[in-house]
Amino acid sequence: MRLADLSGQQSGYSYAFLDEHTKRELRRRTLKAVAIPGHQVAFGSREMPLARGWGTGGIQLTLSLVGPSDVVKVIDQGDDASMNAVNVRALISATAEVPTTRDTREATLIQTRHRIPDTPVAPGTIIVLQVPFPEPLRLVEPSDAVTRRMHAERDYAKMWLYLYEDIVRYGKISLSYRYPCVVNGDVLMDPTPIPRHDVAKLHQSPTLHLFGAGREQRVYALPPYTSVEPLDFEDHPFEIETAGAPCARCGSDTSFRTEVPGQGWLCSDTAYCDSRGTR
Repeated sequence: MRLADLSGQQSGYSYAFLDEHTKRELRRRTLKAVAIPGHQVAFGSREMPLARGWGTGGIQLTLSLVGPSDVVKVIDQGDDASMNAVNVRALISATAEVPTTRDTREATLIQTRHRIPDTPVAPGTIIVLQVPFPEPLRLVEPSDAVTRRMHAERDYAKMWLYLYEDIVRYGKISLSYRYPCVVNGDVLMDPTPIPRHDVAKLHQSPTLHLFGAGREQRVYALPPYTSVEPLDFEDHPFEIETAGAPCARCGSDTSFRTEVPGQGWLCSDTAYCDSRGTR
C-alpha cells in the first residue's frame, strides 16, 4: 500500500506545494513589506525541492501568491529556456496547475532571477525577484547587528565612502550589479544582482516588485510608483551599461544586451528578442 493511501492525501502536498500556514505567514510578511517599501521583513523560510542557490525565497513568494486564475512566466537571466527557468516553471505548473507563458504581456505573475523583462508588463502584474544577498551594507559591514543599527540611524556613510574609493581607484563607479538604491529618500536597498540597466526601471514603476531571500529569510517590496534613486555623486552620476553593438539577432539598441562569443551582442531577454523577429 502506498504512503499517500495511508495518509488519505492523493496529491501528497497542498495546493502550490506550500502548506496553508506557511502561505498565510508569507502573505502577512509580504503585506508588511509592501506597507514599508524597501525595508527587510523577516519570515520563516521553508525547505524547497530545489538545489541550493536556485532562489528559494522568490519561489516561496510566488507559490504563496499564485492562484488558479494566474498566468506565470519564469525567466533566468532573461532566458525562458535555461535549466533554472525550466525546472522552476515545471514545479509551479505541476503543483499549482496554472498555465505558463513566455509572453511577458500575457503574464500576471513573473518569477525572475536577476532580470526585469524589457517588454512592458501588463497592469496589475507582479514581478517576484530571487535574492541571494538582501543586505546592501554587506559590502562594507560584515556584522548583522551593526548593519541593523546603521539602518535604524540611516547611517550610510560607509557606503558613500565605498563609492568614493571606487571612483578614486577606477575613475567611475564600477558596480555592475547589486547597485545600492535609496527608497523614498529614506532606506538603503539592495536591488538584487540585476544589471544597472534594470535598476533604472525600478524608479516610479507602475508594477509591484517583490524580493525574496530564502537563505537569509528576508522579504522586501517596492510598491507601484515608488521613488528608487541609485546612490551617486553630482560629478559622477548613475549610468546604465552600454553595449558594444545592437542585437545581432533582432537589431534592438535599447534592450540589455550581452556579448556571446561567436555570435556578437544579443538581447538578454529572449522573449523580447523573439517578439521583434530575426533580421
